[in-house]
Amino acid sequence: MPGTRDYAREDATEGESPDPVSDVVRWAAFSCALVPVVLLMCGQSFGGAAGTAAGLVALTCVCHALLRQSARTAARALAEQSVPHRGRRGRTGGGSHRGARHPGPGSPVD
Repeated sequence: MPGTRDYAREDATEGESPDPVSDVVRWAAFSCALVPVVLLMCGQSFGGAAGTAAGLVALTCVCHALLRQSARTAARALAEQSVPHRGRRGRTGGGSHRGARHPGPGSPVD
């Protein structure tokens, strides 16, 4: 599955996270669990805390989807930059004509 630690950069240093998107989502999930608990401790009703938790979960899911799409778009743009553009009709060079319009040195001339 994309985004797991298997696809992480291998040159990451010890203090740097190999997959920052997963770290953000992990912290967001922690917040989705922690915020309703704190609200209940402060006297908020159970329904209000549950509604807040549902809103945080929905927001986390939307942000996760947007982060993944942004990462895929950036990877696609990076991959397209490394492939050279072949031009309007896909020709590789000036002398690569398919048709033999001009006779070569071994062809008879009238």
